Amino acid sequence: MEPEETLSSSGPLQVEGVSVSATGTRVFATKLQVRPDDLDFFKHVHASRYQDYVLAARFDQMERCYGASMQRFMELGLGWYVKSFQIRYRRSLGLGDLFEVLTWVEELKSRSAVIGFEIRLLPERLLCSEGSSEYTLINLENGRPTNLPSWVREAYAI
Repeated sequence: MEPEETLSSSGPLQVEGVSVSATGTRVFATKLQVRPDDLDFFKHVHASRYQDYVLAARFDQMERCYGASMQRFMELGLGWYVKSFQIRYRRSLGLGDLFEVLTWVEELKSRSAVIGFEIRLLPERLLCSEGSSEYTLINLENGRPTNLPSWVREAYAI
C-alpha cells in the first residue's frame, strides 16, 4: 500500500505519519496502544516492551514510509540485526494508554543504520522514553554483515 501524499501550503511533499524537524531530518510516527499483556507486576508497561514498541514501529515505518518492508528485505536475502539498543525512561505508560513512537535516521554507516526514537503519550505528547538503536544489515544466507546497498541509502537518506 502506498502512503497518502499531500502537498502542504508551505510547499514540501508530506507523507502521512512523516514530518520534517527544524534540522531537516525526516521523523516518522506510528501510533500504538498499551495492551494488558504489556503490563508488569507493578501495573505499568514492563521495560522490555518499550523495545518491542520501537521494533513494531520500525516494521510499520519501513513499509509505509520508506517503501521497503521487512518482507521485501527478506525476499532479497537480507535482514536487520539489533546491534545495540539504549533507552532512557522518563514516564511510565499504563493500561490502555495511546502513544506514538517517533523514529528518525541519526546516522548511516557502511553496514548499519543508527535510529533515534522517542515514545510520547497521547494526546499531550508527553515524553515517556527516548533513545537510539543500531541495526546491522546482514546476508540471510551466511548470517554475516553486508554493506548497505545504494537503494537502502537512498530510502534512508537523512
